[in-house]
Amino acid sequence: MWKANFEQPGDGITYKRHVTVEQGSFEFHLHNEYEIYFFIRGDVHYFVENSIYALQYGDLLLFNSYEIHRATFLSDKPYERVVIHFSPELMDSLSTQTTDILRCFRRRPKGEKNLLRLSEHQIVQFLSHTDKISQVCGKSGYGADVLTKTYLAELLVYINILFENRESGVEKETISAKIQEMLEYIDNNIQGNLSLESLEQRFLTNRYTLSRDFKKETGSTIYSHIIAKRISCAKQLLEEGQSVMDACAQTGFNDYTNFIRTFKKVTGMTPHQYRKVQEKRKNG
Repeated sequence: MWKANFEQPGDGITYKRHVTVEQGSFEFHLHNEYEIYFFIRGDVHYFVENSIYALQYGDLLLFNSYEIHRATFLSDKPYERVVIHFSPELMDSLSTQTTDILRCFRRRPKGEKNLLRLSEHQIVQFLSHTDKISQVCGKSGYGADVLTKTYLAELLVYINILFENRESGVEKETISAKIQEMLEYIDNNIQGNLSLESLEQRFLTNRYTLSRDFKKETGSTIYSHIIAKRISCAKQLLEEGQSVMDACAQTGFNDYTNFIRTFKKVTGMTPHQYRKVQEKRKNG
């Protein structure tokens, strides 16, 4: 895989413009930050929770810190996108009683209304906002940090207006009835036994066929999908104030040590650390 990256990390804000050739494997993942994703070019289907979208130039995707997602590639065409990650705590302070600047990330069902297909005029406006961010993000000059936060706030206001005024949703790609049923079953039984053996018995299909069909339609293994879902649920439980032990038990991790190790691998911090961060955020 070859990448040409333009990446600028700021104080709680990261701006990236990626170009990737000779695609590798992008597994299901989620972030501790919120993500703004703008698609420029490529031959890509994008999987968000249980939905698949065929992307085209000007597609805008939003992900909060609980929504699992991944790109799948239909060819080796260069894949280019702009990605902005930011800490929600950083921008929360700019919200008011009448303007929730993070509404488009929070006030919608999980895994729904993630995508907006921009018009030509909207693309120009969107890129003018991101260009301003790219010029100051990560710079050390006087006022660069303030301007980065200010320009991101402007972008978020614009995005919220776009989502508020959207006329209709973007058509999703079709998922077979069997795989859709599997996805829903995993969602509804995240605390239980989701081994290949149990799925084999539940769907009356041998594990090799299940694994092959799931990989073909989602581009991912059943295992990586389940792990991403379980960590997403664990993050929500910890944010709600559940103990680490309870979060482990309620998300199907039968081994506490494995839960700690897997959570840290996916999120970059232990469940205890994540819980403390959320407590600190709530207490200001």
